[in-house]
Amino acid sequence: MSARDWLNNLSLRERNLVYVATGLVAIGLIYLLLVLPLHTAHTRLQSRVDKKSADLAWIQAAAPKVQAASAKAPAAGASDESLVVLVDRTARQAGLGGAVKDQSPSGSNGIRLRLEGAPFDVVVVWLADLQQQYGVAVDSASVDSTPNSGLVNASLTLSQPPSAG
Repeated sequence: MSARDWLNNLSLRERNLVYVATGLVAIGLIYLLLVLPLHTAHTRLQSRVDKKSADLAWIQAAAPKVQAASAKAPAAGASDESLVVLVDRTARQAGLGGAVKDQSPSGSNGIRLRLEGAPFDVVVVWLADLQQQYGVAVDSASVDSTPNSGLVNASLTLSQPPSAG
C-alpha cells in the first residue's frame, strides 16, 4: 500500500489533520533550518560590531592623549640599537616575548612582525611606549581577535627615523 493509497483510505477529517500536521512540520523545519541559523548569525555579528564599535570609541578617546604625550616627549630615535634588537628587547620587557612569532626587515628603517595570542592592552601600551621613548612609528597594523577573550593576533609594520649619527 503506497502513501497515496493510505491517505485516500482516510476519512476527510483525518486527511485534513494529516495535511495540517504536515504543514506544521514543514514550517518548523523551515524555521529550524533557515530562520533560526540566520537569526543566530545576525545576533552574533551584531554583538561583534558592537564590541568593535566600543573598541573604536576607546581608541578614538585615547588618541588625543597619545598625540599629546608624543608631542611633549622628544622622539628618542637616537638609540644605538637596531630596530630589530630594540623591538625584540622591548617586547620581552613588556611580556610579549612569547607572542612574537616572526620578524623580518622592511626597507632600510622598518620591520615587519607577527604577534600571536598577545594581550591586546599590553600590545597597545607597548606600541605607545615604542613611539614615545624611541620614535618608532606604526606604519600598518592588522589586529584580529582570537577565541580567547582579550588576546589578539597582530601583523605590524614598524619604522624608525634614521639616526642622525
